[in-house]
Amino acid sequence: MNVFAVVLCLFVISCQAYRLIQLLLKMKQEKLAPITAEELAALRKYPQKPVDAPVYSQQRTGLIIECSMLLFLMVVLFMGLFFDKFDWPFFFFILLPFSYSNDVLNLFAVVEDGLLSGNRFIAWDQIKSFQFVPIDLNHRYYGFDKEVNEGYELIIKRKVCSTSCIVTSAEMKEKLTALLHEHVSRPKEQEKAHIHAKESH
Repeated sequence: MNVFAVVLCLFVISCQAYRLIQLLLKMKQEKLAPITAEELAALRKYPQKPVDAPVYSQQRTGLIIECSMLLFLMVVLFMGLFFDKFDWPFFFFILLPFSYSNDVLNLFAVVEDGLLSGNRFIAWDQIKSFQFVPIDLNHRYYGFDKEVNEGYELIIKRKVCSTSCIVTSAEMKEKLTALLHEHVSRPKEQEKAHIHAKESH
């Protein structure tokens, strides 16, 4: 059982490290949104403040925390193995920080290959659908800020889970709608056309 827990823990840490490296590489791509200071101010990962720019210098603190957490978890894992203290409670203790890791980076951006959201890169083909939900009195984000109250929550549904961000301006909503329609809807239409062409032969 302990061997299985160790392998599973190593797998989770490896996945997290891969995801971080992928995010760093995708941050080098051309940014489609946000580009200007006004666009940055109109996007919020959390209702309390706008997102930080999708560049290393602005995301430095979050990236350092993310890397430090990975390093700490690997040290704890190997210490547990060395002192033969690795059991199921220890396993859950190691993995607990991962449940909060997506909140470390205040990041939401559109790049050439997909979206950067928190500590995740989401490729276009991983997105199933998206919708803008008005933030009204019954919404969980209502009451944080006047701009938030007049905005929308963009919910992006993936194959397994979903991610979201707050959009506080009509201009940004229109731009994101156009970008998402262009990159999410078109490939699906092409796939349907390809399947239909196969069936007709």
